[in-house]
Amino acid sequence: MKAAEPTPTCPQCGSNKLYKDGLRYLADGTTVQRWLCRECGYRFTDPNHKRRSKWKNPPFNLNLQNCINNNCQGNDDPEWRDPTSLGRLVQTLATVEKEEKTKSGQAGATEASGKIVEFLWWLKKQGYAESTIKSRVKLMKRLVKLGANLFDPDSVKEIIAKQNTWNPGRKELAVEAYSSFLTMLGGTWNPPRYKRIPKLPFIPLESEIDQLIACFGSKMATLLQLLKETGIRLGEAVRIRWQDIDFQSGVIRITPEKGSNPRVLKLSGKLLQMLNNIRRNAETENVFPSKSCIEAYYYRKRKQIAAKLCNPRLLQISFHTFRHWKATMEYAKTKDILHVMKILGHKSIQNTLVYTQLIDFKSDEYVCKTAENAREAAQLVEGGFEYVCTTPEGIMLFKKRK
Repeated sequence: MKAAEPTPTCPQCGSNKLYKDGLRYLADGTTVQRWLCRECGYRFTDPNHKRRSKWKNPPFNLNLQNCINNNCQGNDDPEWRDPTSLGRLVQTLATVEKEEKTKSGQAGATEASGKIVEFLWWLKKQGYAESTIKSRVKLMKRLVKLGANLFDPDSVKEIIAKQNTWNPGRKELAVEAYSSFLTMLGGTWNPPRYKRIPKLPFIPLESEIDQLIACFGSKMATLLQLLKETGIRLGEAVRIRWQDIDFQSGVIRITPEKGSNPRVLKLSGKLLQMLNNIRRNAETENVFPSKSCIEAYYYRKRKQIAAKLCNPRLLQISFHTFRHWKATMEYAKTKDILHVMKILGHKSIQNTLVYTQLIDFKSDEYVCKTAENAREAAQLVEGGFEYVCTTPEGIMLFKKRK
């Protein structure tokens, strides 16, 4: 009997609790096993599990793979070799080429897919965020699959109008993506007007957020606790380096994204201890792994937790929900919209005003706690409780909204 191959350890946190995450097919016809860490969500490949592929030909176009490794003007950027990043998007564009060949024959069939690859790199050179690049490239790929001719604006306009299952917000994003595509080509069009319907964000109970955090491993739980306490974006969290955290002063410096303001935020003693317990990776200065790894792990695990606790409301808690929850609670506690604006890093108060109408606190239901000494009082304040008064017996009373 053939001996079982040993399971590797996560290079990010050192855990051996891993999921097999499929095979990565290389251009030389071999495969390597991909793994997903159950503790921190880090995805990696193990070169020791390299073997000859059972596929006669790899299941993606080698010309596109060579574009990732050697061409596309991005061969000096390690992001293009990261299978969880933009390079992986280029691989998926091979399906567009295959569909075009089936639909219109060999002549000129690959022109649209080639332009989409060119569009991807053009967006990157223009300085767009990776999330924006992924979103726009996927929308362009979808338009081609639905039968749109990317070189005919009227064809694209007709395809977008026929999508009855798309909401106005998605149609607006498709128009923005195609407008960028035409800008790259030097073309113009009369874009259709779609306007997304504004919706108030979902605000969970604090107990639901705490349940979710408690069910994750140490590294992911630390990340979620950080999002809960500070209200920062996930993209800002993955940029945090160890030198951005001042353990003595208990503060963290946030490098902003999406045009926000930089800020310095206070951390609780509990969160500082959780950060101290994280195993540091000598190969990187970042505290947390990449955004794509975190998202893939979080949404898979969240589904399991919601089923286990029989609470479908947990499925509505995204990473941005933590930001909405923090802003709502801060406004409910202080009634100071400028204070909330400063915490979130907004440059326009219009973006912050939405949090003044999220929760109606007419019932004013509170949780009451007592403290007999300064240490217990400090713990309650760090937990978000507000001091009320001190009884004649010397007992301090604290309250926090449910």
